[in-house]
Amino acid sequence: MLTCSDLRKGTKLMIDGEPHVIVQFDFTKPGKGQALYKCKLRNMITGSLFDRTYRSGESFEPAALEERDMQYLYQDETGYVFMDQKSYEQTTLGEEALGDQKYFLVDNMEVKILMFGDRGIGITLPNFVNLRVTMAEPWVKGDTAAGNNKPATVETGYNLQVPSFVEEGTLIQIDTRTGEYVTRVKE
Repeated sequence: MLTCSDLRKGTKLMIDGEPHVIVQFDFTKPGKGQALYKCKLRNMITGSLFDRTYRSGESFEPAALEERDMQYLYQDETGYVFMDQKSYEQTTLGEEALGDQKYFLVDNMEVKILMFGDRGIGITLPNFVNLRVTMAEPWVKGDTAAGNNKPATVETGYNLQVPSFVEEGTLIQIDTRTGEYVTRVKE
């Protein structure tokens, strides 16, 4: 069991039989009375957000979640299909479970799937992924009015800002946690 003192941003706990994660946490100790633990929680299955305030002394059931190493195979009309590396079982995640992380999936990429029972509810990507730029406006030498960055699109359809020297066909590294350009990749 978890107590209020165990609550932190990122803590996963069960509420009404469903796993939730704390996305925002604030501790308040008023002059009189019990300490207050204000939490913004996200339902890990539906994605809904809500606020709750807990008082010291309350206890919580930790979320029974498991991470499995899987390989991304392909996307079809049912969703994104992953395969367990050991048992060869396949799990399909819908677009709502992936959010913007879908733009960083590359065939045969190894990821960690967060499982609630037999159901996949989330994904952990590698911190960095290499993707090829498919569209970027050409850079005119001496053009300093536009700044140092320009918009670009990579092979998965993700749009981001890249330095002006990046051209179409360039392989770039993207930080999957922030979605930002990191560096050019030498081939």
